[in-house]
Amino acid sequence: MDVMSKLKILSNAAKYDVSCSSSGSKRKSSPNGIGNASESGICHSFTPDGRCISLLKILFSNDCVFDCKYCINGSSRDFQRVSFTPDEICSLTINFYRRNYIEGLFLSSAVIKNPNYTMELLLKTVRQLRTVEKFNGYIHLKAIPGADQYLIEEAGKYVDRMSVNIELPSSNSLKLLAPQKSKDTILKPMATIRNSIINYTQMKKTIKSTPLFVPGGQSTQIIVGATPESDFKILNLSQALYNRYKLKRVYYSAYVPVIKNNKFLPDITHPPMLREHRLYQADWLLRFYGFKAEELLKNPDDNFDLDLDPKTYWALSNLDDFPVEINKASYEMFLRIPGIGVISARRILKVRRVYNLNFEDLKKLGIVLKRAKYFITCSGIYYGDVPFDDLSIKNKLLRQTYSKRHDPNQLSFFNNISSDEIISPSGIILPSKSILSIPEKASSITGEF
Repeated sequence: MDVMSKLKILSNAAKYDVSCSSSGSKRKSSPNGIGNASESGICHSFTPDGRCISLLKILFSNDCVFDCKYCINGSSRDFQRVSFTPDEICSLTINFYRRNYIEGLFLSSAVIKNPNYTMELLLKTVRQLRTVEKFNGYIHLKAIPGADQYLIEEAGKYVDRMSVNIELPSSNSLKLLAPQKSKDTILKPMATIRNSIINYTQMKKTIKSTPLFVPGGQSTQIIVGATPESDFKILNLSQALYNRYKLKRVYYSAYVPVIKNNKFLPDITHPPMLREHRLYQADWLLRFYGFKAEELLKNPDDNFDLDLDPKTYWALSNLDDFPVEINKASYEMFLRIPGIGVISARRILKVRRVYNLNFEDLKKLGIVLKRAKYFITCSGIYYGDVPFDDLSIKNKLLRQTYSKRHDPNQLSFFNNISSDEIISPSGIILPSKSILSIPEKASSITGEF
């Protein structure tokens, strides 16, 4: 089979791995080398579905000896099995880079024969790229669970980021859907990468010639919705991984029902994308906003509210801590107010040193007041336009967020809106009697929390 035919198959097979990031590395170009992984050296492209990419994202092989029930590449699936050679991947990467198609490589693989055999092929590929082809661009490599520690440590000298996908959030789910994998074989490579990063960083302080070791850190991926684990369990797992293995990112991948008629998998028609989105928002709160997993969800079976972002849901559940006085609150408390992010919190602290802030000032500072105004006061004045109770605030926020019904017709600026309902994604019906004749523009569910 020719290389381009392999590329078509193996690039398509890699699309379900979302833990693909090009951040965090500053590998500079060497004499007679090509490419670099500095911030200015990473250019981005946009795919038709809106994803921003700059890496050649492929599998080394789809010929897997494992038979994970959720995976399209499982050994029991009937489709064409192909594998690259290290020379072919090196040639593709260099030629695509020279044509300005890519700025780096994301390389993963199914398990060929056994973990060590596969890891040796991946190691040979990245070593050849760095030492023979003199490629200094970004390389993200998947470590193969079960491979020897030596192979993983050696590969780490040539790549910018490594990742070991957990995939399923509990040992019981692994036994059910991926019986050839185990929790220990996944966590052991994570520990190896973490320890090696620490060791090489310490060595670099005294021995300047010490090579870089995974300068972009490590990451992992968790599939959401393939198994019955709650958001509470997934988020607590993520928090433990951040604390214990110092991960840069945990990626969440909504389960795509590519395997049909399997009694062990949920019978769904669409991936749970909104649930994935809520987990990403909560993950952001863990990493940058000072929240703990046990604050956001309290009970083992709890899932996030699909109608409200996790920060707003937490605030409504803890109204005793609000409203917060803008001119007196601490930075840590600002980060817990819906509509105020890290940057805007710093702006408030900077300005209020010399000036007593009012509501109009907050607009100029970039605060998302359509959410924040229900949880703050300015010089003792509350600017919320509904009573200060969780139900009133929640209904008002939902009316602002979701458009009227599921009506494909264009809204008119001249017809008064009657007391019809607003239906949120989770099916909550809200009265719209307080909506004005000119409807508010529906806000995005993304942005500052």
